[in-house]
Amino acid sequence: MTAAGFSPSAHDPALFVHTSPRGRTLLLLYVVDMIITGDDSEYIAFVKARLRDHFLMTDLGPLLYFLGIEVSSTSDGFYYSWEKYIQDLLARAALGDERTVETPMELNVKLQPTDGDLLSDPTRYRHLFGSLVYLAVTRPNISYPVHILSQFFSAPTTVHYSHLLRVLRYLRGTITRRLFFPRSSSLQLQCYSDAMWASDPSDCRSLSAYCVFLGGSLIAWKTKKQTAVSRSSVEAELRAMALLTAEVTWLRWLLMDFGVSISTPTLV
Repeated sequence: MTAAGFSPSAHDPALFVHTSPRGRTLLLLYVVDMIITGDDSEYIAFVKARLRDHFLMTDLGPLLYFLGIEVSSTSDGFYYSWEKYIQDLLARAALGDERTVETPMELNVKLQPTDGDLLSDPTRYRHLFGSLVYLAVTRPNISYPVHILSQFFSAPTTVHYSHLLRVLRYLRGTITRRLFFPRSSSLQLQCYSDAMWASDPSDCRSLSAYCVFLGGSLIAWKTKKQTAVSRSSVEAELRAMALLTAEVTWLRWLLMDFGVSISTPTLV
């Protein structure tokens, strides 16, 4: 990458940036898969030729599929979906019925490590859960239940497994839902955080959650248990805001790599 003129980003080790009088080119690399984009078409063609000289590579053309994410483009913007990935996950799960549910988790459920009987072989739970973890990176509507189920990864029970299957049935019913990224969206960050005080009765720790929009596009989200016990709901909210502030700081740096100048503070 450096021999072709790219500079590695100081903020993301998978991102390489090239600037010239003709524009900026970005290359995102994940093991052997990559996305090349930018407004310097001549340089993009040069990079592809250099890569083909050194590696056995296939140019797949415009971005349609990347690491399980399906991308479709319209005049209004881009749609991101995971229909094929979810279909493969449901096939591996072999649920045995066609039921769907309206929500990924029942309201006000407080799962405990002692609920139900320990699974004699937790391999299946861990295998399906690992696929959900990856999917939660790109499906914000399952972020919360996946976080809850992660706490029982080492010793899952029959109750935990039933809740995991509920998430799968929810995905079956929402398999066609997509994220939309409008072309006309502004490049200003909008950020929201929330906290659930003492949400876990086993250790009294609170839950942090946030989401970040770039204009009208949802680009980041997280649900995470706080590392320390908050003695009030205000303290829990402040910890959630601190988690979000760290994410926003990184996103502002990353946008600078993309050539986006943000001169005003980001409202949280």
